[in-house]
Amino acid sequence: MTEDVMRVAEASAKDPGAAASLAAALGSGPFALVMVFVSPQADVAGIMRDLTRDLAPAPVIGCTTAGEIGTQGYSEGLIVATALPQNLFRAETLLIRSLQKLDAQEVTSAVIRARGGLAQTVPDWPHEFAFLMVDGLSTKEDALTSALSPGLGAVPLFGGSAADGTRFLETFVFCDGEMLRNAAVLAVVRTRCPVRVFKFDHFRPTAQRMVVTGADPSRRLVQSINAEPAAQEYARLLGKDPGQLTPFTFAAHPVVVRLGGQHHVRSIRQVDENGDLVFYSAIDEGLVLTLAEPLDIEAHLAGEFAALARPDAPRAILACDCVLRRMEVQEKQLTGRMSQLMRAHKVTGFSTYGEQLNAMHVNQTLTGVAIYAPDPTQAGAR
Repeated sequence: MTEDVMRVAEASAKDPGAAASLAAALGSGPFALVMVFVSPQADVAGIMRDLTRDLAPAPVIGCTTAGEIGTQGYSEGLIVATALPQNLFRAETLLIRSLQKLDAQEVTSAVIRARGGLAQTVPDWPHEFAFLMVDGLSTKEDALTSALSPGLGAVPLFGGSAADGTRFLETFVFCDGEMLRNAAVLAVVRTRCPVRVFKFDHFRPTAQRMVVTGADPSRRLVQSINAEPAAQEYARLLGKDPGQLTPFTFAAHPVVVRLGGQHHVRSIRQVDENGDLVFYSAIDEGLVLTLAEPLDIEAHLAGEFAALARPDAPRAILACDCVLRRMEVQEKQLTGRMSQLMRAHKVTGFSTYGEQLNAMHVNQTLTGVAIYAPDPTQAGAR
């Protein structure tokens, strides 16, 4: 038998004994890291406090969600816990407490120290990745990923923005029993297991372009497009009435920007009371936006998972999936079939208010890490 590369346990958010059940299901450690994805329906503070106590001395981090990806695929109302065993992984966690007062140099230095500590502890383990969870209502994900990038160097990063169902009221991250807003937690991981960090999205750009002519970047607001009121112009380009714009419209008709030779989704969250478009990620005047059209989301995901399985299938996948993808799946009545795909490829994770990949904050994507069977030649640790 091969070693488990990641243990997974889940419990109902309404279970008063959820923490004890999760700790028992994860089994004996020692664990290098425990990651918990918590439905906002739960007693989130109590759950995380008790799990941190029950799983000590393992570091326990987590966040609230817009839905969970558990053993049955897409789920809601769960607490999903994942644990990385210490014989295969070592981790350093970094809590960033105040995103509004982000000190980029301090963050970069802390990441370099974390990487250096891991390199000393397990110098012969060659594989690394970084996992980020960040307050999804902070609007600081772009600045944060930019600050982390110099310290991480070649270490690939992925992550997700903490969510609150579809309420957009309160989002939290957790680190060793603390429940925090306006904060982020980063785990830098070194492992004997080969890993592959990825980003999937199922959109292709059309020929329809538009220019942001009025914006408030600090609030991720676009006030005008092509010198016309933003929501009105976006609706016109879609052939719709502005009053018909809904979250499902935005999920089906995102816009993309071209950065570094690739297109990346910039999703619209809502229309505000002034008719401005509120985005999930950074936006600014002068930015050229391109309307995108969706490919078949199920076929696309199946193809991407198949590519991850060549030449060998991952033993586990940890993933951050945009809430807008979940909305599209639900609207197209594909939840069962997409969940089957998730189960077949051993995906665990949560639905987000945005995703991170290396130095970028992105939207309407699935980001994650595929973890493969450990390299038998890398067996020792100091």
